[in-house]
Amino acid sequence: MAQDTTESAADSPTPRADGRRARGDRTRHEVARQAAMSATVYGLDAITVGALAARTGHSKSGILTVFANREAIQIAAVAEARALYLRHVVEPSWPAAPGRPRLRALLDNWVAYLRDGVFPGGCFITSTSVEYGRREGPVADAVRDLVREWLHLLESELSAGGSRFPADDAFRIDAYLRAANTRYQLFGEDTDLDRAKRLSLDVLGVR
Repeated sequence: MAQDTTESAADSPTPRADGRRARGDRTRHEVARQAAMSATVYGLDAITVGALAARTGHSKSGILTVFANREAIQIAAVAEARALYLRHVVEPSWPAAPGRPRLRALLDNWVAYLRDGVFPGGCFITSTSVEYGRREGPVADAVRDLVREWLHLLESELSAGGSRFPADDAFRIDAYLRAANTRYQLFGEDTDLDRAKRLSLDVLGVR
């Protein structure tokens, strides 16, 4: 006899519960997004519940209903930044063939990501890795995991592209991009973004 999987009315979520869940999800997303944006300008450490309440329109108590504490918000900000980085830099490059074509696409997308101002303070990875470089704890671990993931992606594609020393080449490309981001934020001239792309293509030997 087949098991009856039909939900009874008593087991089904009520519309009120669904509404609360939807509001909670919306609050969580909006707060995490705003925290990620703010972190590129002021740093993850500058995030406060009060400032996020003012910027998002959610109450402090509403924010603390979906986030246990400020650390949870900071970790959510890193996760939101990762999602945006995937959306704007990594995923659009995926149709390209592995190796040099995909690396070229990643560089094109990274330059566009900076020029489009996805984050108001530039590259999230650059800003937060400097801020948390010598620190420990869950937030620092989340930042390190994000950096490692990016470097691993570069190394994997460099290996696929025939690099003899993928870790060294990834180091050079990452250094060029970080320098370009820093100069772009300081001076506002995007020629440094083009320079970083050109030097990175030299590493690939595919200018």
